[in-house]
Amino acid sequence: MIKNQTFSIGVMSGTSLDGVDLVYVSFNQNNYTDFKIIHAETIKYSKEWKQLLQNAIDFSEEELARLDIDYGRYLGETVRQFIENDKIKTIDFIASHGHTILHQPEKGITLQIGAGREITKITHQKVVCDFRTQDVQLGGQGAPLVPIGDALLFSEYDFCLNLGGFSNISYDKEGTRIAYDICPVNIVLNFYVNKLGFEFDDAGEISSKGNINQKLLGQLNAIPFYQKSPPKSLGLEWVQKEIFPLIDALEADIPSILRTFVEHVAIQIGKVMYQHDAVLITGGGAFNSFLMQRIQWYAKNSIEKPAKELIDFKEALLFAFLGLLKINNQINCLKSVTGARENHSSGVIFYP
Repeated sequence: MIKNQTFSIGVMSGTSLDGVDLVYVSFNQNNYTDFKIIHAETIKYSKEWKQLLQNAIDFSEEELARLDIDYGRYLGETVRQFIENDKIKTIDFIASHGHTILHQPEKGITLQIGAGREITKITHQKVVCDFRTQDVQLGGQGAPLVPIGDALLFSEYDFCLNLGGFSNISYDKEGTRIAYDICPVNIVLNFYVNKLGFEFDDAGEISSKGNINQKLLGQLNAIPFYQKSPPKSLGLEWVQKEIFPLIDALEADIPSILRTFVEHVAIQIGKVMYQHDAVLITGGGAFNSFLMQRIQWYAKNSIEKPAKELIDFKEALLFAFLGLLKINNQINCLKSVTGARENHSSGVIFYP
């Protein structure tokens, strides 16, 4: 084993509920940009788990406490299986994002389930988790968390854009890292395409055939969140309150809902990265070629997609990196990004 090399597993579950992303990655402790994804896999959720996670926003405190433990056990078993299947021998720690159920930072609330203690019990490994709570306690948004990784691992890009359940962006402005959620993406597109019996709109095939509802598009673009200055972040609760009722009141045809929402997303993202070419785009939305075309049309730039592995697993990779920074007691949460009172090293460590 190379001296000063650390080996970890990053675990990520996003709001679009595609599944659990797992990466086994090595980092050079002397030069963090020297990293390598050794194994990576997405474990799809069963119908039961998907339903549970979708409905958990309405659970009681007792039900959420039970789900936290059950989901921690599920993650523990999933990681144990990953270790076994890939015959992984050396692990310094596991870093788990968990799954976000509640996110209302303005009320001091954020909840990512997936009890780290349960993951430790099952895998017999050190586990770093619960990366958001401390930031919210310090007056921050608790999101987005990956910008420190963008800054330290991908500094050659002007912008790092993630197209997942939500789109979020990270960039350097006069030596300060700025990052925030731009708008919902797959959390809305997948919700409506599911009604047609599909998991997602493959390459934007369905949305490309719909018609733009100009009234709906205008009202979506007028939502006050888009006028707010960062730091700012979004959650499922916001989508349920602001987006779904608006769509359902103005449009019933699903291809037209998808077409209109793709245009909305493209307009919001295009405004942010207008005429910048050095853009790293990751997340499931990067495979939606119709959405990508519309973003490029509004952004007036040319965007190159990175390798599929990075598109799929960048967030899991960056949570492994956040875990490494926490273990090394280095800053992994930036006040310029979240609005917290100070930069800090966030996360909770469980030992076997």
